[in-house]
Amino acid sequence: MSTEISTHRTQTGLALASFDDAFRFAKMVSGSEFAPKDFKGKPESCMLAIQHGSEVGLSPMQSLQSIAVINGRPTIWGDAALALVQSSPVCEYVKEYTEGQGDNLTAVCECKRRGYPAPTVSRFSMADAKRAGLAGKAGPWSQYPERMLALRARGFALRNAFADALRGLITAEEAQDYQTHNVAETPRQPVEIRPKFDGVIPLKTPAPAAPEFTPVEKARLAVSRAQTLERCDALRKQVAERLADGTFSQAEHDELVGLLVTKAEILIGSESEVTV
Repeated sequence: MSTEISTHRTQTGLALASFDDAFRFAKMVSGSEFAPKDFKGKPESCMLAIQHGSEVGLSPMQSLQSIAVINGRPTIWGDAALALVQSSPVCEYVKEYTEGQGDNLTAVCECKRRGYPAPTVSRFSMADAKRAGLAGKAGPWSQYPERMLALRARGFALRNAFADALRGLITAEEAQDYQTHNVAETPRQPVEIRPKFDGVIPLKTPAPAAPEFTPVEKARLAVSRAQTLERCDALRKQVAERLADGTFSQAEHDELVGLLVTKAEILIGSESEVTV
């Protein structure tokens, strides 16, 4: 497997011929004062920034100064994007100017690609900034609004006309304005798991609750389950006791006694006469 990496070689810049050369250089820079804050002490990040920059034509040191990871996405600072486009042989010119004042202030970027019949023009106004929630935002948008308008118009125009030169990189200034959602800070909601039936009854269903029986219903059930004459006699005595304590009415008592007589006759034969 080849260890060569893509680099932009110039007569004055450092040429890194292999992966090992690039990583040693990245490690050295990450521990020096030349490393940008986000790359300090991070040789792996330095290495990837150098490689990413080399793919658009930047030297190693230019890559470290021009490539930034904003909100988890590699970006390029606006001035470096302009430099890449201006050095491209297909670029005829890039013009930037402003129109209007106050709320009507508009930044315009006009660039011409060789072979295109007309220039590419992008505008970004203070009204656009207000709709995007950028105007008055703490930081550069409050301190240098004209500069931020110009960088936004520049980013749109250069990407539209020279996508091949920027290779999909957006300007870091634009990326900083996008809101991000921090998943780690969002409390997780409990997940409710529901069975999926799809019209099919599941194999296991919840057991139905046990029915509530009245005393007389329990007695009827006991009579139907009696298997011996001794059990019938014991039930007869219990029925009499329940009549005496008021649990059964006289009608319920008589009904249960009749059931016991029938049950006893079944047990000893239909021709036998049993007194209960």
